[in-house]
Parts: sequence; C-alpha cells; structure tokens
Amino acid sequence: MTAPAISVNRAAAPLLARLLVDAVRLRIATSTDARGVTLVDAGIEVPGSIEAGLRIAEVCMGGLGAVRLAPGERAGWPTWLEVRTSQPVLACLASQYAGWSLQATKEETGGRKFFALGSGPARALACKENLYAQLGYRDRSDEGVLVLEVDRIPPPVIVDKVLRDCALAPQGLCIVLTPTTSLAGTTQVVARVVEVALHKAHELGFPLEHVMEGSGCAPLPPPSPDALEAMGRTNDAILYGGQVHLAVRGDADAARDLAMRLPSSCSPDHGRPFAQLFAAAGHDFYKLDPALFAPAEVWVSHLDSGRTWHAGRLDLDLPRWREP
Repeated sequence: MTAPAISVNRAAAPLLARLLVDAVRLRIATSTDARGVTLVDAGIEVPGSIEAGLRIAEVCMGGLGAVRLAPGERAGWPTWLEVRTSQPVLACLASQYAGWSLQATKEETGGRKFFALGSGPARALACKENLYAQLGYRDRSDEGVLVLEVDRIPPPVIVDKVLRDCALAPQGLCIVLTPTTSLAGTTQVVARVVEVALHKAHELGFPLEHVMEGSGCAPLPPPSPDALEAMGRTNDAILYGGQVHLAVRGDADAARDLAMRLPSSCSPDHGRPFAQLFAAAGHDFYKLDPALFAPAEVWVSHLDSGRTWHAGRLDLDLPRWREP
C-alpha cells in the first residue's frame, strides 16, 4: 500500500518534537530505554501539567486538530476545553481513539500483568483494529507516537509488540504515558469529546465520509488521586458536560436522525455518575450500554440544506466535583 495523502504520524511529528523540547517547562520528563525508544512521563514520577495535556491531545489527534482552554466560566464551572478539527475522521478515529488493546500476563512481564488501551497516531501504523478496514486508512511513516493511560512504564514485551506491529525501528517510536490521575492525563482524555461523538456516529451507521467538520467543548475536572474516580470524572465531563457540533453532508433525514440519537441521554444508563455505573458493571466496559458513550448535547448542521438539529442537554449538577 502506498503512503496516504495525509499521514497522522508525520503530521504529529513537529508537535511531538516541540513537546520534547519544552519538557522542563511542561513539568514532564523524557528518557530513552535500552533499545532507543523514547518515553515521555507526563504524570507518573513528575507532576505534568494541563499545558502538557493540551499538547499531548493535539499529538494524539495526529496533528489534525486544535485543543485549547476556553476563557471564562460557563454552566457553573470555570475551566473548559475546546476541540476542533477539519479532518474529524482521521483526527478522531484513525488517530485519537483509544482502541488498541495491549496486554501481557504476569509470566510475560515477570511481575504484574499489564493492560492498556493505546491511542494516537501509531495505531494507524499497526492497524490491529477492525476500524481501519472500515475507514480504508493505513499510515506509512518511519516515526510513530503512541499514548498510554498508565501509571507505569510498559514492560519490554509490550514495547516489542508495538515496535513489531508498527514496523518501526526503536529510534522511531515514542510512547507517552499519561495516568488519568494526572493533570495531563485528565486533560487529554477530556479532549476526546469530539472523538466520542464520531465513534458513536459510526456505531449508529452514519456514513463517516459525510462528516466534514467537528468541534466541541467539555468541562475540565480536577484529577482525582484515585484511579477509578479519576476515570469516572473524565467520562462524566463528556457524558454530562460535553457539547459537540458536527457539520455533515448527505441525506438530510440521516443528519436529523443522527442528532436525535447521538446524545448520551439516549442511553437508559444516563443519569448516574460513571464511576457508579462502572462499579455496578463489575468494572467491565463491555457490560455498559454503548449508547452511553456520547456527549451530553449535540448540534448537527446539514451543509446541503443549511438546516441544524439540536438534541440533549447539559447536567453539570450530576458530576460530584465540587464540595457542597
């Protein structure tokens, strides 16, 4: 297969280079393992920062999106993220989506078992997910970057797998580590607000080639030192505070149907904090209703007719981030 017209790994490379240069200012740490793989600690042994999270989110989008803090209080919360992209399918699904399952047993690691969902441009080099066949996309690059939401360095067996599946030399791979309990980790997960909408649109059967633009915002909660609570907060930020606007083409009735079916409130699980739902499901994501994973409020604008449909609503009283 020839190289794609747009390479998410090559587009992300300049952003990654600036991230590494500014490591001290961003309170992150870089190192190189024995083989030459670059590791970025954005919150394990170092504090990290919101700014690091914003930059990592843009790297995660394959250099095809912009992520920034929005000025001013809204809906009773002071800090919001804004995300936009003119390549929503490539930025969000081919790159940003955390869809690559990486796991190793205790025997393989020589200690604790390891599990992580990889996100970022390197996914598009390995193409281990069925999603890539559906997208008709595969990247080609000598450099790749993968983001893992973990609180420890991945064991050699995992790094070897990534190198092998991505067909990269060690010097061409960078792995960014962003525990959800960190400032950077919380930020880069909440920055998936548009990606969550794109993924649900795909699950609903809407033709992705008709999605032309995507923008969104979500409140940025403080990280929790408890990993499960931290994960709950990032999910609640999108499920109950996320707002997304998609611009689409194609059939107008399909656009309207997308708007009506897209919000998280379409799920019967809507209305309870995510951490509670996750615990009730036995900490198994696959036992949760897939329809829940969506922004709280959406607008879908149909470019061929000029019409816009709106559905869903914010419910920032539900996440328990503030003291009473």
